[in-house]
Amino acid sequence: MREQTADILIIGSGIGGACMAAGLSASGASVVILERGEQLPHSAHARNPRSIFVDEHYRPKEMWRDAAGLEFNPGNYYYVGGNSKFYGAVMLRYRERDFEDLEHADGISPAWPIKYQDLEPWYCAAERLFQVRGALGQDPTEPAHSSVYPHPAVPDEPAIAAARERLRKVGLRPFSLPLAIDIERWLGYAKTPWDAYPDTRTGKFDAETAALALALEQPSVSLVTGATVERLLLDRDGRRVAGAEYVKDGERFVIRAGTVVLSAGAINSAAILLRSATDRHPEGLANRSGVVGRHFMNHNATAMLTIDPRKRNDSVYQKTLGINDFYFDDGRGGPPLGNVQLLGRISAPVLKASLRWVPDFALAGLARHSVDWYLMSEDLPDPESRVRVDGKSIVLAWKRTNMTAHRGLIRRMKEVFRQAGYSIVLARAFDKRTPSHQCGTVRFGHDPATSALDPFCRAHDHPNLFVVDAGFMPSSAAVNPSLTVAAQALRVADHIKTTRFAA
Repeated sequence: MREQTADILIIGSGIGGACMAAGLSASGASVVILERGEQLPHSAHARNPRSIFVDEHYRPKEMWRDAAGLEFNPGNYYYVGGNSKFYGAVMLRYRERDFEDLEHADGISPAWPIKYQDLEPWYCAAERLFQVRGALGQDPTEPAHSSVYPHPAVPDEPAIAAARERLRKVGLRPFSLPLAIDIERWLGYAKTPWDAYPDTRTGKFDAETAALALALEQPSVSLVTGATVERLLLDRDGRRVAGAEYVKDGERFVIRAGTVVLSAGAINSAAILLRSATDRHPEGLANRSGVVGRHFMNHNATAMLTIDPRKRNDSVYQKTLGINDFYFDDGRGGPPLGNVQLLGRISAPVLKASLRWVPDFALAGLARHSVDWYLMSEDLPDPESRVRVDGKSIVLAWKRTNMTAHRGLIRRMKEVFRQAGYSIVLARAFDKRTPSHQCGTVRFGHDPATSALDPFCRAHDHPNLFVVDAGFMPSSAAVNPSLTVAAQALRVADHIKTTRFAA
């Protein structure tokens, strides 16, 4: 078995791992990033909606199982940059109240061990790193910003500007989504949406093109692709993590490092910790509390098509508006409902993926007159919602929570969209095959009895192990987690750099 060494080992090149690499790249330490996948190649499939949504060209070849033992193919992508290669590039901050106890219809969203103010400067740094386009002063729930967005908001297309005005007239306050996208460059390559489309380095700022590109400018940082980590290794004392064992091209390697950062995504990070069980740690590493793999959350989400047969939607990318009017209440004194934002432009092939029995011409006619939305409500943490491992297989027993709020959001939005003149409103829930907002499986906190990590994402049980992806989150809030993962990763990288690698 071949052995390697590094000062810092990072497992995973998604947003958490890439931002850790960027934050540590100037530390002078040698940094090795292990990525299970390869770089996404340029190909005709990348902007072909039929290839992406109907043929599912990019979906992984692996199968997971649900709580009932039924197999499913998860939308969990293995490429340099991780799931961010397919994300909608929405870079929303969590609201200040998201860091506090927040009462929902079906339970409490718990407080974080840090406050919004602890993360605010790192939100600013992450927005600069991802070159976010946005506008302040529009979102009624907007938290305090100590700096403006690096670039102006991506402009509404004419059909979306008209939709914005219709929503204003019925009393809503739509705002411009903060987006990590160079729209001119994206459209210059091909006139398509970017939401759920793979980025082959043509204008989307994701983990690879923003953070990892910056990190790899330093000769002390290296990336190893096609490297599947099977387990973490411990020193003889059973406390410090010595490194990791991985497989590449059928050959087995061991890499040893003084600091290990696990950033494989909330599901795979939990699985790696569980698979790394030893006689001294029979329930897996970092798991004295028993919380590893538990409290899995994935936003309750529904696609909503709002149709006005009199109007044609000729937009290309569409995804520029958000609605937070019902984020903290239902507008009538009730509990929080959630966030609403535009989806990328829906086309006939996108609809065909879910409605394979409907003729293409009918789907095309529906899409021509539809404005398409994504409704998102908080999924509350439940210890019985969990990731387990069965040998090399992942078992994802997702127990949905807070569905009272989500059903309320669907009802409320149907009501306001009809008031705005959309005579037909259709809704369809996203299913377990789309764990794109996965979080919560290796939660952080002050108490080692109820959390796996401290407020700087360091394992309570292992002083040189950090877990920095959305697994650290004790709650899911109701907005996209990408920017919060990036901000915390930059914060943790700075902490490691100043406490372990200071000159």
